[in-house]
Amino acid sequence: MRIIAFYSPKGGVGKTAAAVNIAYLASQSQCKTLLWDLDPQGAASFYLAGAEIVKGKKLSKLLDGKSPVAKFIHDDVYPNLDFIPAHSSFRNFDIKLDQDAGNNVLRQMLAPLSEETSLVVLDCPPTLSRLTEQVLALADAVYVPLVPTWLSLNSWTQLRDFAKGKKFGAKKLKPFFSMADRRKRLHRELIASPEDYLEQPLDIIIPYASAVERMGEEGQPLEVLAPNSVAAAGFRKMWAGIQRDLWKR
Repeated sequence: MRIIAFYSPKGGVGKTAAAVNIAYLASQSQCKTLLWDLDPQGAASFYLAGAEIVKGKKLSKLLDGKSPVAKFIHDDVYPNLDFIPAHSSFRNFDIKLDQDAGNNVLRQMLAPLSEETSLVVLDCPPTLSRLTEQVLALADAVYVPLVPTWLSLNSWTQLRDFAKGKKFGAKKLKPFFSMADRRKRLHRELIASPEDYLEQPLDIIIPYASAVERMGEEGQPLEVLAPNSVAAAGFRKMWAGIQRDLWKR
């Protein structure tokens, strides 16, 4: 079982859209996939189900060990794609992690799924917290969407330094530009030479696109909603790279 995460210290950078689209593409590649929405805002539910929001369960029973993680899973939201939706109680995740600081609680929760699940995709909240630390320690790769702005690049520097300081292995961080708008001069300049600002950036540019915004309205991944869009092609390219990176090990 491989585990990847989509994380950014900043909100509103296309993180959840990337997580949902990659999870869907993985499932369509006959890869048994679990998408876990760890963000209490629960945006992944909108992208997967639209008005028919998939409701999550309170975190307490899972954290207390009274209920296994399997009880929180909604099976086959799409073929081969299982989903753990967020719940507002997920904001208390860090309290439990602080109480059990010696263990990677996320690793323990996911371990029973390893025989049936090929890929776990974690959609993480935009906070730098104990949960972030456990995700960085656990994941095989962490994909970091960045809007081509100086503020977003500054958040990347902070995350990279944090990962290095905690010895999580900064090489597992995979930055890429997201919500890029080529009409803006700064965006054009930054995406023209990403290696000048990022360490080992992905050769991926996800554009700012109305099709991505419609995901929340229609409740569908891009491969269903607008497969011919430039953004959908970008995510297909990203998934092809993820496959190479994860299964060459």
